[in-house]
Amino acid sequence: MKPLLLACLALFTLGSALRAADAPAAPAARPVMLIVHGAWGGAWQFAKVDPLLREKGFDVRRVTLTGLGERSHLGSKDIGLETHIQDVVNVILFERLENVILVGHSYGGMVITGVADRLPARIRKLVYLDAMLPNDGESAQDVMGSSEWIASMTKDGMIVPPWVRPGQPHPFDVPHPAKTFTDPLALKNPDREKIPAVYILTVDPGKKPEEDAFWKSAERARARGWPVTIMEADHNPQWRKPVETAELLGTLR
Repeated sequence: MKPLLLACLALFTLGSALRAADAPAAPAARPVMLIVHGAWGGAWQFAKVDPLLREKGFDVRRVTLTGLGERSHLGSKDIGLETHIQDVVNVILFERLENVILVGHSYGGMVITGVADRLPARIRKLVYLDAMLPNDGESAQDVMGSSEWIASMTKDGMIVPPWVRPGQPHPFDVPHPAKTFTDPLALKNPDREKIPAVYILTVDPGKKPEEDAFWKSAERARARGWPVTIMEADHNPQWRKPVETAELLGTLR
């Protein structure tokens, strides 16, 4: 019986090898686009853009940062910038993502900058969508120069702007941990600077680019030699111009 069993195993192995040789090549993996939302928001903010990008062949991942969106029940004044950076780092590590096109909107620019510093080898491209572009040691508050405005809206460690109101239908913006705006970003890995990056500045119709709140960040990007695209739209093009936003992001492979 033993020789017969060995012969059967040999035939099975040979058959498997022949089938593998005849099988068509596996399709190339779709490029991964990982999107990080801005302050007060959640992954829901990019729900309109998501299917449009999938139609263009992207594997779209949308992260909701701790204490925001559908994770607002975890909201706490103790949540800092590092928590949000780790949220995204863990998605990349646990999902085994490689060659990631990392998109950060608004405050999300702080987060993706930190993620790129932690995992530069996993990032294929950085996309700042009307986003904060910090230098080492800067906080979100430093980048925006808005300490008084933020302080006026902060209560019990949470930033609560006028548009964040109870009783709204889902989905809606929620209070944002103030600590994430005051924590300085520590950048330690020079390999981060090798990652290709682009900046998209959205400008309200009728306004000049230099009047935009994110003009300073766009100019920083330009000074670094990054391509800067100006899009006529308000600060949330993913809501009001999802088709145009998907078209623009879809070119960034």
